Amino acid sequence: MRTDRPTPQARSDAPDSDVVLSSRVRLARNLASEPFVHRCDESRCRSIIGMLRSALLQGDLDENLAWVDLEKATGHDRQLLVERHLISRQLAEAAMPRGVAIADDETMSVMVNEEDHVRMQAIAPGLQPERCLRRLVLLDSELETRLPWAVHDRWGYLAACPTNVGTGIRFSAMVHLPALRITGELTKVRQAAKDLNLAVRGYYGEGSESTGNFFQISNQRTLGVSEEELLDQFQRVLIPGVVRYERAAREVLLERERLTVEDRIHRDLAILQAARLLKADEAMKRLSNVRLGVCIGMLPGIKLDAVNALFLHIQPAHLRDRMGGTLSPADAKSVRAELVRQLLGGDDGTGS
Repeated sequence: MRTDRPTPQARSDAPDSDVVLSSRVRLARNLASEPFVHRCDESRCRSIIGMLRSALLQGDLDENLAWVDLEKATGHDRQLLVERHLISRQLAEAAMPRGVAIADDETMSVMVNEEDHVRMQAIAPGLQPERCLRRLVLLDSELETRLPWAVHDRWGYLAACPTNVGTGIRFSAMVHLPALRITGELTKVRQAAKDLNLAVRGYYGEGSESTGNFFQISNQRTLGVSEEELLDQFQRVLIPGVVRYERAAREVLLERERLTVEDRIHRDLAILQAARLLKADEAMKRLSNVRLGVCIGMLPGIKLDAVNALFLHIQPAHLRDRMGGTLSPADAKSVRAELVRQLLGGDDGTGS
């Protein structure tokens, strides 16, 4: 895995990229011949891995996948995969035999022995869930010809969690909502999402906190509705509604509190361009305002792609990878600050 290259999961030329960092579609599947993961012993888990690894790496799939044995992987490597949103924290921290197959472009991964036997996901920059779904449907169809998925005539695909029974599909979008945070409207967004059967989670999904004003919004309903209906509602109604709400909040800020917002954005940019020590949380918060400034045209000299990349590369495992080994918390703050100065054109940086 090359962590020095730009992440393919966030690009400024993607649809609605000012608000939507990325889209993800996930399918949950289980083998009909095996009990759910939480009922499996170590021997069963290894058997599941053997079947799935063989099916995923046969070489005749439309996707070119590479296998990572997470049981043998170091904690550092597992954390890298979490930070790149290729595996969940639950899979990284589990004790049972587990693995993941990852596409060359890192926009698709297939987790094995997470909550379900299979969690396949595709990621695309901006608001492009349809693009993700097309890839997953093709992979799912190919795998279904060689693996016996657990399917019920009435209930559809069976899953370890009842909320995944039916289609087993989850649409999600990583959205950046700094203006709604500043205007105090996030509570309304959360309530509206709840009323629409949407889940609002943090930067790393379920069980994580929001950081940098990023939120993952996903559907909770999977039973009694088709993939196409869920896609249409998510792509054309639900997320566009959030996008419009955030853009409206940005316009309100510019009309009513422009000087205050301008001060906040330039103050955070100045700190990031000069800081010698940066904690991850502080960097995320200040970069959030810088990203807002870029998107509303206040910082024309800074590229959105550079800011998007920083959100990933300031994470702890990426910093350790950048330095080629271990990194103490104190050194991490120094390396993080230096990287931010370089990419934001600080007083000793090269600019972007």
